[in-house]
Amino acid sequence: MKAVVCKNAELAVVERPEPVPGKGQVLLSVLRCGICGSDLHVRHHCSHMGNLLTRIGYKNSLRAEEEIVFGHEFCGEILEHGPGTTRKQRAGTRVAVVPVTRQADNIELLGLSALAPGAYAERILVDENMMMPIPNGLHEDQAALTEPLAVALHAVNRAEVKQGDVAIVIGCGPVGLGVICMLKAKGVRTVVASDFSAGRRALAKNCGADLVIDPKDESPYANWQQYGHIASFGGLLELAVDTRERLGKLPLPWWHVWRIAEGLGLKPKRPVIFECVGVPGILQTILDGAPLFSRVVVAGVCMQEDRIEPALGIHKEIDLRFVMGYSPLEYRDALHMIAEGKVSCAFMVTGMVGLDGVANAFAALGDPEEQAKILIDPRSANLQPT
Repeated sequence: MKAVVCKNAELAVVERPEPVPGKGQVLLSVLRCGICGSDLHVRHHCSHMGNLLTRIGYKNSLRAEEEIVFGHEFCGEILEHGPGTTRKQRAGTRVAVVPVTRQADNIELLGLSALAPGAYAERILVDENMMMPIPNGLHEDQAALTEPLAVALHAVNRAEVKQGDVAIVIGCGPVGLGVICMLKAKGVRTVVASDFSAGRRALAKNCGADLVIDPKDESPYANWQQYGHIASFGGLLELAVDTRERLGKLPLPWWHVWRIAEGLGLKPKRPVIFECVGVPGILQTILDGAPLFSRVVVAGVCMQEDRIEPALGIHKEIDLRFVMGYSPLEYRDALHMIAEGKVSCAFMVTGMVGLDGVANAFAALGDPEEQAKILIDPRSANLQPT
């Protein structure tokens, strides 16, 4: 079986043994697999990622010197069932898959472990329990976007964003585009998107962003007055003193009125900011520019150490949340949102390659003007993304 392996940051197409389904497993023919930004990062930070997982108490086989078959954003067609499976989904059924697999006493991450080869291959083994049939005749190109859209859905869920909130998306790569799609699917009325790339700004507009900004020309936080946000510490002090003065003129104890107002949700407005870039310095830039009380949701995966100035976040009362992955329920919800037309994401796909073109696709993804999400079709002969 042909597959693409990564070893010591080098990508190569090799022949690997045919996978045989074990207990509870199903053999799939890979239909499509997306190239994730995590794959680009892990290629050069493989051992770092393995060490990080170890630090948080997870046993994982991820080292630069090992052969890793990437690929965790995929869909496939059932070929064969292993022993102990229910066979509820028959051979020939197209499925999307939560990319985890149970092995002995550990759960391995498909495509991010030497013990769990991913979908940069002609065929892949998956757990039957993690498969979900692709509904409504959804095309494989869009079904393969389920995983990144599930990541975006989880980020939006963790943000606890309301329809009347202003959402600001920093970075319009695949993660940022997915977040925009999910924000609009959730009915958020004002979504501001910011990216240096004109090509990605155009994609953000297609995803439904209401205001698209080039940060070279304008700050994504420049419209704070229009949205009723507080941009300065002086403004916060003015609000506190002014509120006390106004309530003091009422015939009721001012502190009772204040508590009632807060109980009704009458608090200072704040934006929800999604960091979807994942490079050093971005968080500090957000802390510098964000209005007071902003909620910052970090969805970009920065693999290097970074530095921030905590006192700045303290004085602005910034709410900082980090997000990772999704639940099987969120994966299922994302799949059905796409299939039911609640999320329009087809235009996120900017290229397609075969297995022999994966190395070229990795290089092409370095140009944000041309590429956002490149899919792999193992049956394709494309050497360049088209």
